[in-house]
Amino acid sequence: MNFKYPALVMGLAALALVGCGSSGSTLPPAELESFDAEVELERDWRRNVGAGQGRRYNRLQPSLDGVTLFVADANGRVMALDRDDGSVEWQTRLREPLTGAVGSGSGVVMLGTREGEVIVLDSDDGSELWRAQMTSEVLAPPQTNGDVVVVQTQDDKVTALDISSGEQRWIFEASQAVLSVRGHAAPVATLRQVFAGMGNGRVVALDASSGLPQWDQRIAQPQGRSELERMVDIDGRLLLSGQNVYAASFQGNLAAIDSESGQVRWQRPGSSHTGPAAGFGQVYLSHANGTVEAFDQERGTSVWTNDSLARRQLTAPVAFSSYIAVADFEGYVHLLAQTDGRLVARTRVDRKGVRAAPIAVGDRLFVYGNSGNLVALRVK
Repeated sequence: MNFKYPALVMGLAALALVGCGSSGSTLPPAELESFDAEVELERDWRRNVGAGQGRRYNRLQPSLDGVTLFVADANGRVMALDRDDGSVEWQTRLREPLTGAVGSGSGVVMLGTREGEVIVLDSDDGSELWRAQMTSEVLAPPQTNGDVVVVQTQDDKVTALDISSGEQRWIFEASQAVLSVRGHAAPVATLRQVFAGMGNGRVVALDASSGLPQWDQRIAQPQGRSELERMVDIDGRLLLSGQNVYAASFQGNLAAIDSESGQVRWQRPGSSHTGPAAGFGQVYLSHANGTVEAFDQERGTSVWTNDSLARRQLTAPVAFSSYIAVADFEGYVHLLAQTDGRLVARTRVDRKGVRAAPIAVGDRLFVYGNSGNLVALRVK
């Protein structure tokens, strides 16, 4: 099945062009600066996961559920690994190329395919539970609240499927942008609400049981003469922290939205295709131009910025111990201090780069490289 979209789907090359400003000039990625390392990132274990991200611009994201790490490659290999030593608990090979992976929780592992199928596996042994056909390609990991599996597809539809049977409970449709970046933020599903970021720069809150809209808030207004300049996708992950939903759009804003009322508590200019993280009372964002910035979580004021990684195509940040971790297109993992953003450590994990955001738990950091190398790191 081949899907046709009214939107032109674009990859990272377009992001780089737009992110360089209105002058039309493009600058090379910043050279890595030398610095005095304050800590060392030590490798605990490494596991190869098949083809990794594959030849397309995929962002297949591992998922951690308890002590098990679930990871998939673009060719359909799915693995469950012990997070402590990387040993394989089970693995299975699906026949379909994967573009949306991995979601996990409530005893299931959830994946999306290039042909628009959602595949749900038993998290204990990897056996297939059910499949469901969606309306278009699934580019973000499906999510669950224990009752439904929530899927967002490339055509800006959000669908809830019964977690036991895969039967459709409800579907929400949003108007599509004329031009959009290839990708979508994974929805956030709680027992009461589902939050989703759209290609038109809006965040919506839906009733988890019925799919009825509770609120709809714009965080980015398209500007410019060309459709390329007017792209305002919410392409990165949403963050639900406390009472607020934090979302960032491409060529738009970073916003804190009250999860109940939909009221914008604060918003600041920012362009990101990866989404925010939180820690130490701050919200962190990797801007599309490679600047990493920290904002006060309550007021939205800028606390610090680090622009030494300019144009290095950074992943979403993750709060890790007292640090912020980001990875880049050359496969380097960078640690920044949460207090002031200074670089404190760096190591390389994959020469083909890293697009999936690192995962942090306790004193451990898991990084999935584009070539399929999954590495567990620890601060020493």
